[in-house]
Amino acid sequence: MAFTVIWYGRQGVFDKVTFDAEKTAKDHAIAMFQTRRVDDGVVCVEVRKDSGTVVFSHAEN
Repeated sequence: MAFTVIWYGRQGVFDKVTFDAEKTAKDHAIAMFQTRRVDDGVVCVEVRKDSGTVVFSHAEN
């Protein structure tokens, strides 16, 4: 099963990255959030299953 990390900016979807494992996707989202927030203006990140179900999300104001 694939898991997609979706990065959101103020204008909507900014970027998508696919991983084979949920833990790897979640760890990537957590590790990269602050960097992507500063460098790219990301405001939210989600990890979704193939079915579209959100398994993790994080946002900061």
